[in-house]
Amino acid sequence: MGPERKLYQKVKKSFSDFSLIRLENNSLHGTPDLLVSNARGHFFTIELKVTKSNKVRFSPHQIAFHVKHPRNSFIMVEALGPGTVKLYEGSRILELEACGLELNACSLGLEACGLWFESLGK
Repeated sequence: MGPERKLYQKVKKSFSDFSLIRLENNSLHGTPDLLVSNARGHFFTIELKVTKSNKVRFSPHQIAFHVKHPRNSFIMVEALGPGTVKLYEGSRILELEACGLELNACSLGLEACGLWFESLGK
């Protein structure tokens, strides 16, 4: 099982109150990994990334998606080693690509990410 699939399994287990749809799309490049709905019925997407360093790599298609759809899109990055999970708004993808994990996250840890997502749509 690859590292992003392992991260998905952690998210799936931690976000049991959310409706998660894993998007495995080979025809529309750059589409985020997850389509998610919270208890309020608020939809958003999550791109899952795993990195061994501070650098987070994106394809040009992933960058284009988040630039075109800056609202209700998120990037969740797990740093291997410490196992830290950081959440970034999709609108910050260019900053995240340039600064890596040194960029301030909007949420740290899976539990905090879940609380962040629960608050969407208020």
